[in-house]
Amino acid sequence: MAGRVEGKVAFITGAARGQGRSHAVRLAEEGADIIAVDICRGFENSTAPPATPDDLAETADLVKNLGRRIVTEIVDVRDFDALKSAVDNGVEQLGRLDIVVANAGIGTTGVKLHKMHEDIWEETIDVNLGGVWKTVKAAVPHLLAGGRGGSVIITSSVGGTKAYPHVGHYIAAKHGVVGLMRTFAVELGQHSIRVNTVHPTHVSSPLLMNESTYRMFRPDLGNPGPDDLAPVCQSFHFLPIPWVEPVDISNAVLFLASDEARYVTGVTLPVDAGSLLK
Repeated sequence: MAGRVEGKVAFITGAARGQGRSHAVRLAEEGADIIAVDICRGFENSTAPPATPDDLAETADLVKNLGRRIVTEIVDVRDFDALKSAVDNGVEQLGRLDIVVANAGIGTTGVKLHKMHEDIWEETIDVNLGGVWKTVKAAVPHLLAGGRGGSVIITSSVGGTKAYPHVGHYIAAKHGVVGLMRTFAVELGQHSIRVNTVHPTHVSSPLLMNESTYRMFRPDLGNPGPDDLAPVCQSFHFLPIPWVEPVDISNAVLFLASDEARYVTGVTLPVDAGSLLK
């Protein structure tokens, strides 16, 4: 039986690990070839450990082991020329482009907005909002040239529809990509290009599972770990889980990428264990 995205090509940013890697693998499992990019280094203000070239190579191996083709490149989504080169090269090698997953993003702990340093604000906005715009901008000409329509999926967050304190830069960016999504959906709909956002809650990936996050959520403990984080994360949800797995987001991405969602556009799809009900 043919896969749900059989014969299609997907361009995925932030693909070295975490959600991005999961998206690459899940789409490959359902028949897609992959163009995968990642910055493969740390950010000045990010608390998460940096992705590495070896991580991106591991993503490539996982896709190849599924019998699918993959083109990888180390790219900073803030660099439009590098993004465009990566997409152009990938399409030249793989022959087409059908799916765009603008997933790359960073999380930085911060302070109240009126006390936030401009460097922290600018880095987060440039990656999480500007990088999404540049990713889609680089890819759309190939979707148009293909003449087959396409699907663009942007990673937002539960923080793209509600506010949390001390991460106003992140909240602003994740709200901003919803505006980008809706505008792209309006502008590209006549070409049968659909554009949607996914809104994860806490995800078990390096962005959440790191020592800085443990300490931020549990400042009352000397050496907190995942087990100490779990009850705090659980309190955000109505379903009895502390966090979702990357594949849970990938399954939503797969649905939006597939023909099952052929008339779904302009949608903000939460995968949030009920977080937005609180």
